[in-house]
Amino acid sequence: MTCPYGRSGAMEHGGVCRDPSNMGDFFNSLTDAYRCFVNGTCPKQSAADLASVIFSAVSVQVSAELREYDTASEYSSVNSCEVTCMSVTLVEKMSSGITSQSLSPQVTLYCAEVLKVLFGDMDLMSHLVFQFQVEDQFISHLAAKTVAALVFYHFHKYGLVSPVWQEKCVQAFHSSRPGAELDACLWSVTEVIKKLLRGAHQEILGKLVTAFDCSLSALFSRLLPEERKYVPDFTSNKHWGTTFCLLLDLLEVLTASRLMCGAGACLKSQRITHTHSSRLLTVISCSSEYFVKKRALLLLKRALLQKVGEDWALGELLATGLKCENLSSDMSVLVQSVLTAVADNWLQSVQVERAAFFGGTRHTEGAEDQKPDSVILRAVSLIVLKSIELHFETAGGTVVEGDTDVSGYLQSLWCFLRRCSIQLMELRHLCCWISFLFGEQDDDMMEAARSLLSIFLKHRLCSGLDDVAMLEAACESGCNPHCHFVILLQSISFDHSILLDFLISTETCFLEYFVRYLKYLRGDWQGFAASCVSISVSDSLQQSLTASCGGDEKPALTYKAEPNKAGFSSCVQPTAVNPPAEPRLVEYDTSDESESENMEILEVKPGSSVCEGSRFGASTGLPACIGQKQYESSPALKSGHNSTLEKPECRSQLALQSKPMSHTNMADRAVLCLSELREVVTRLQTKKLFPYNPSSLLKLLSQVENCYQQSHLPHRNN
Repeated sequence: MTCPYGRSGAMEHGGVCRDPSNMGDFFNSLTDAYRCFVNGTCPKQSAADLASVIFSAVSVQVSAELREYDTASEYSSVNSCEVTCMSVTLVEKMSSGITSQSLSPQVTLYCAEVLKVLFGDMDLMSHLVFQFQVEDQFISHLAAKTVAALVFYHFHKYGLVSPVWQEKCVQAFHSSRPGAELDACLWSVTEVIKKLLRGAHQEILGKLVTAFDCSLSALFSRLLPEERKYVPDFTSNKHWGTTFCLLLDLLEVLTASRLMCGAGACLKSQRITHTHSSRLLTVISCSSEYFVKKRALLLLKRALLQKVGEDWALGELLATGLKCENLSSDMSVLVQSVLTAVADNWLQSVQVERAAFFGGTRHTEGAEDQKPDSVILRAVSLIVLKSIELHFETAGGTVVEGDTDVSGYLQSLWCFLRRCSIQLMELRHLCCWISFLFGEQDDDMMEAARSLLSIFLKHRLCSGLDDVAMLEAACESGCNPHCHFVILLQSISFDHSILLDFLISTETCFLEYFVRYLKYLRGDWQGFAASCVSISVSDSLQQSLTASCGGDEKPALTYKAEPNKAGFSSCVQPTAVNPPAEPRLVEYDTSDESESENMEILEVKPGSSVCEGSRFGASTGLPACIGQKQYESSPALKSGHNSTLEKPECRSQLALQSKPMSHTNMADRAVLCLSELREVVTRLQTKKLFPYNPSSLLKLLSQVENCYQQSHLPHRNN
């Protein structure tokens, strides 16, 4: 079956097939062909006949007049819109099947012949690109999806960029206003680059990005002019928000494509996220569309963490970022843009709405009790913390102009969090904020912990304070790395198997954080012991106050921060009140993972810690104690003469307690957890089952145990 006009008629009349009696026949032919491909067989009709049907169906102009005629027609059960969608989908199915090699050899040859006729003799690409500008968004998107698959197929077969598609996109980037046509071009270019990134087609990728470099740079400058005072009106055009989010998606894939280019020259469009970050910060603070703010924040967060494209790119791709030309200088531009904006009260203009649910944002009478959007809070926190960390690294650990402003940056962050989250103000210990805020995302949790540890260690070198004064000031600001680590262990119920999971996982930076913290811990055991005391006293006092109030009221225990003697922020002075306990998704005290090491686990007692949604949940109380066998499993800790671990009756009593543990018990359990981790890693290394060489890690763990034992030597002499 062929189009009544043939190829010349189709081109002369715009490819219109207006005979409604053919719509049903077109649809049936396309449906039969699609079913055959799904079943792995070839259609009965020849490749030329199927190509003619597809061309006729794609060439139908979906006008309002024709739609109305189709609806009222007595001759056809389907309209032209359905036929167009079916034909476009079929073309995408064939091209994707060939490039992915998911079709049988016979079907692959048949589909290749169909595509050869469509794009060699009928110039179907011009008609598909024409569909970018139709008002029906569904057809426009399907056309963009199909064109992306065809462009990748063309790359795969000939190694060339489709000139028709390239010309259309370049023209749209230079002149089109936000709308269906520009959206389709942005989406198709983004999808093609993603496909090339996944397939590691470095040479072809370079050609493609080069072809669009000038037009993409012009597009971004047009949507966001250089003047910072100018803010685009996203409400003037209903497509503004959608178009800008698609542009942000394209910026992310361009930034990711920069990593694949390695040490080669970096194009202007691949650097936009870093070099024009101040414009993105302006959009975040001034845009009226909340989803635009959120998308821009996530892009900046991934750029700072060097995790652009982590959701879809190859794992090896992300590891090549350090080889990119100008990456270090561009990161400095991004960092300075963030810190300059924070100094200019940018955080005060960042809007944070209530947490969204599957049905949208939940609105109830007690709206003030609803949690804020934690995605935004985590993104803002990581952007600020990572910027401060990189700022210190750029300074090389020396005191330079601007180091004294670190306290101001942290103060702005704490005030922002306090303004947006009542729950964060109610934490009993300010250092719990990191576990509370990042408890739902393990990777973000460890990134924040690593940044805070780095900031603390760098600032410690510049402050001139002794360790005690430094830790006191850091604790008042929620930046004490010892507290962070103890609270982390509390949140996982001191289960070494969970630490093992993170050591062998590549999804977080836990290994880097863990090694760096252990190096600090072995030199400051007294600071660690002091943190155990601080957290234990906070737990005990909080439980006593709660009991005295009958458990119905939340007692007020206010931390009064001293003057900013260490340069850390003293802005946040929260009320030390436990937030309401919430059920965690996994109870690690009773999980199968914890039982794998033959540990005897007791039932969770009232007042135990609560993890919200992940392993590193908010530590809001005492985790359930682990039973006697777990303590006996670590002979390395039995040498402490007066240690609580030495006496079996003390161990049993501790395991059955529901009240908060003492600081000695907390330190014992922390070191016990590390000791058991060392034993497990040693066994795995002996059997050659550990994924990397853990010798340095094992040495650090042994040194920490020695510090623990040395701390008990004076008691032995008594």
